[in-house]
Amino acid sequence: MSSRFSLPFEWQVGWRYTRAGRAGRRNGFISFISLVSVIGIGLGVAALIIVLSVMNGFQKEVRDRMLSAIAHLELRDAAAGALEDWSALAAQVRRLAPGVQAAAPFVAQQSLLARGEVMRGVIVKGVEPGAEVGLTDLARSLQADGSLERLQPGEWKIILGSELARALGARVGDPVTVIAPGGQVTPAGVVPRLKQFTVTGVFNVGHYEYDSSLALIHLDDAARLFRTGGPTGVQLRLADLHQARALGDQLAGQLPPQVLVRDWTRTNAAWYDAVQIEKRMMFIILTLIVAVAAFNLVSTLVMTVTDKRADIAILRTLGASPRSIMAIFVVQGAASGLIGTLAGVLGGMAIAFHIDVIVPAIEQALGVAFLPGSIYLITRMPSDPQAADIVPIACISVALAFAATLYPSWRASRVNPAEALRYE
Repeated sequence: MSSRFSLPFEWQVGWRYTRAGRAGRRNGFISFISLVSVIGIGLGVAALIIVLSVMNGFQKEVRDRMLSAIAHLELRDAAAGALEDWSALAAQVRRLAPGVQAAAPFVAQQSLLARGEVMRGVIVKGVEPGAEVGLTDLARSLQADGSLERLQPGEWKIILGSELARALGARVGDPVTVIAPGGQVTPAGVVPRLKQFTVTGVFNVGHYEYDSSLALIHLDDAARLFRTGGPTGVQLRLADLHQARALGDQLAGQLPPQVLVRDWTRTNAAWYDAVQIEKRMMFIILTLIVAVAAFNLVSTLVMTVTDKRADIAILRTLGASPRSIMAIFVVQGAASGLIGTLAGVLGGMAIAFHIDVIVPAIEQALGVAFLPGSIYLITRMPSDPQAADIVPIACISVALAFAATLYPSWRASRVNPAEALRYE
């Protein structure tokens, strides 16, 4: 005996009604409305998956460029002074957090950078060239023959962001002047502390904020220029960047109170929070589209119940309980929701995983560019489908479809056999 006949009769009848509706044997209009409901659910689910995948792609693209210039975690002295023993602090962090892959000291100060009559406010960051390579991908973004190894102590060389260099009109080999905060007190008054550096390289991480406001010098030169007496912080690279916030909170409670812990999500809190809010709002808006399509099943099932009153009455006279009648139409509606959800998930994933092929084809066919290279740094449509988005979408869609079946199914269970068969 096949497994089909081993299913409860409610499932068999409900699935039969679903297939009959698809074929349009009894009522073509009901069949059409049912098909529209399924297509609506599928399109809503697919749109939700595609939009969230593209948002994930843009988020990943910007995040990767951002983390090319900054570390996952930073430990600083709360009083903005030098750390007493940065290597001991780094060793303590490694014991507390096994996920730390690399650590290196740094000095960072806001300063003015001048060339001729042009001045720009920047973050001057002192780094150890050899250690910086293991912390960020900034070394890969150096243009021409630039190299972090050219930053040697006592040679007063500097590496600028590409937008900063363009604003100053500086090229490799040109002199620039760093004006440090906190001038020198002399008999003539407070005189600003100035130091001339030679541009030895230009980096381009593709993130305007860092390309326009970050400059790198050697750690020893920074300590001498800003008179910190040593490193003011420690940078950390983690095996999993997504654990930065949780690990930062953990370390903040375990390290001495004078150590300030900041992860990359808090360093760029405005961007990170904006992205999270936009993603949540887009999820809610597109879920409403799925909800509208799912609740179209209400009208479909109400019409089906009206059309099947005689069938319901016959089943009741044969001994079917109101609960069984309700289960039949729940199965019919849930099957439609499952079919629409499955089609939407498969279609959405197919487009999301191949959007790098589909979008260029559309651009070529229409003769337009959605992301012109002259305006955007990203010229391709990124996509990053994630199970953490797709699974909840599918579950919510099925749950909405199931909820939409409850009222029509309840009405079917309340059909009076005598009344339904009176005019048959």
